[in-house]
Amino acid sequence: MLTKCIEEGPKHIILDLSTIDFVDSSGLGALVQLAKKAQTTEGTLQIVTNPRVTQTVKLVRLEQFLSLQTSVDVAIENVKVN
Repeated sequence: MLTKCIEEGPKHIILDLSTIDFVDSSGLGALVQLAKKAQTTEGTLQIVTNPRVTQTVKLVRLEQFLSLQTSVDVAIENVKVN
């Protein structure tokens, strides 16, 4: 569903995962696919996380690829710059 939103919707998407307690490998894979899709459509995917999710992303060394943000406000500001 999010892939369709990225294809048909706005170029810049903010995904708020700040209340998520856990993300597994399939979730990380889905985030990578969404980020790739956003790049292909010349958009961005900003992911709002919390310390636990950020730690998981860093464990698999995806923090440079996935645009992690600390809050929705920071993500909005980041979209405005792009």
